[in-house]
Amino acid sequence: MNQLEKEISEKKNEISTDGYPMSIGEISSLYKENELDIHPEFQRFFRWNTLQKTKLIESLLLGIPIPSIFVSQRNDGVWDVVDGLQRLSTIFEFMGILKDENNEYLPASTLVKTDYLPSLINKKWEDEDPAVSFTQSQRLTFKREKLDLKIVKKESDDNVKYELFQRLNTLGSKLSDQEVRNCLLVMVNKEFYNWLKELSMNENFINALSLPDRMIEEQYNMELVLRFIIFKNINVSEIKTTQNLGDFITNKMIEFSESATFDKEKEKEIFETSFEFLNEKIGDKVFKRYNHDKSRFEGKFLLSAFESIAIGVGTNIEIVKNKTAQEFEAKLISLWGNSRFKAKTGSGVNVTSRVPVIIPLGIEHFSFS
Repeated sequence: MNQLEKEISEKKNEISTDGYPMSIGEISSLYKENELDIHPEFQRFFRWNTLQKTKLIESLLLGIPIPSIFVSQRNDGVWDVVDGLQRLSTIFEFMGILKDENNEYLPASTLVKTDYLPSLINKKWEDEDPAVSFTQSQRLTFKREKLDLKIVKKESDDNVKYELFQRLNTLGSKLSDQEVRNCLLVMVNKEFYNWLKELSMNENFINALSLPDRMIEEQYNMELVLRFIIFKNINVSEIKTTQNLGDFITNKMIEFSESATFDKEKEKEIFETSFEFLNEKIGDKVFKRYNHDKSRFEGKFLLSAFESIAIGVGTNIEIVKNKTAQEFEAKLISLWGNSRFKAKTGSGVNVTSRVPVIIPLGIEHFSFS
């Protein structure tokens, strides 16, 4: 057996799967009995409009095949939905059985007109007005439609469902990288997710970033919190060998969330103190490029500036917090005069060569030594 065959054999033994079709009625019963967890926390990350939802219902009514639903069996026997959350949520919402994070029923959806079935307009699952309600026959037919389920059994390696979720939701998906990470983190450690979410909405942090609303909606602020936490607590030379920084951040996020020694209270204090200082002393220009010719900060938020400045300040916060606004701004401006820093913050600089240089540079620079 050659090495590739050995690796394939070993990994296949770590994954135990099954699959079979189930009716919508059976699946909805599992959901109502709390035997199927679709993670209502994920709903905010998915943005289907009413027409998209209606087209899914239309497909089921017409017998048009839809992609398989992937679930992972937990130790308690409950099925975690790994891929297909939006499809199942759409079905349950239309049937009036979808619950939110607080276990409260959400309003049942109303359909709209489609090209194939224009009479779907204003239709509901069940209503006192027969003109807008599905008939009993239509409801029974719908519940008897089958969905293809792929099941990752509990005998599989613990990391399989996270890897599966990440792959299925990054190939051709409209979710941002951080939205996928957030879904993973909810499955791995919801408490850590809530902690991270709280930090990402810190007022001083948000003000200092000055990000467009679209980037906030896509959870980019949470990615920046992760970068701050991770890059401050690792040897950044590790990044030199990574082939994909996004995967590196995801893996470190899971590692930190599962660590018994990671001190969330200490990290929160450093984070809050750092961004309170940056926002109060410099404000929303802190992560923008400094134009020496015009003697001003200008342009938009720069990730490279964030990586160097935020982590440099966070690492040296006990020194930095005692500096005046004038002292810190002078130090900040001098960073933009550093030739090594400027060389690594220009366009076209590879991230694996940028980060291991600008982060140690920022840490040294803001030590004020």
